[in-house]
Amino acid sequence: MEFRLYMAQRLSALVMAPFVLVHIGVMIYAIQGGLSAAEILGRTQGSALWFAFYGMFVIAVSIHAAIGLRTILLEWAGLRGTLLNAVAAVIGLGLFALGAQAVWAVTL
Repeated sequence: MEFRLYMAQRLSALVMAPFVLVHIGVMIYAIQGGLSAAEILGRTQGSALWFAFYGMFVIAVSIHAAIGLRTILLEWAGLRGTLLNAVAAVIGLGLFALGAQAVWAVTL
């Protein structure tokens, strides 16, 4: 189980890296272009491309963070077994819910 989680976290990091670079690049472009928040939302509202981009980004971040926090809970809080997995799952689902709400608000 630990090896699969280790590999899932590494894979999620691999998936996240291009999303982070594109997001930072787009934000720099928007800021340097002098776009306001309203203008940025005007460009992202109704865009299936941005919905898919940020939706996949949120999924990768949720998985990556939940696995990382699970490791911290194991090592620092001493949680084990079902409780450890349940807390990590709740954290991952919570992060996904918050991220999905943000993506929904920005793109739809």
